Amino acid sequence: MANSYKFLGVNLSTQTETSILTAGTKDTIIIKSIRVKNNTGNTPTISFDVLDSSNSVEATILNTQSLTANSSVEILTMPLVLESSDILKATVSSNDNVNIGISYLNIT
Repeated sequence: MANSYKFLGVNLSTQTETSILTAGTKDTIIIKSIRVKNNTGNTPTISFDVLDSSNSVEATILNTQSLTANSSVEILTMPLVLESSDILKATVSSNDNVNIGISYLNIT
């Protein structure tokens, strides 16, 4: 098994549910931090879901968190685990410019 610490930065500016991070077929991902930055003067909301591929269920991790204008917020209070082929998805309520920073451990 190999462990790699990684960072993923995503710019989200669409109202469509977007796949952010997918665990490889032989990987486990432990997400330590999801930091969201609202780069506008507006106040959109953001939601996060995980598609659990082992049983084809999409679970809501966070539902409609308000994002204060020109500020950032930490989404996780505990680590989040993605198993083989699981997908972390995000949806923002408007076409505003939102940055997402994810710090995680990839175990292969």
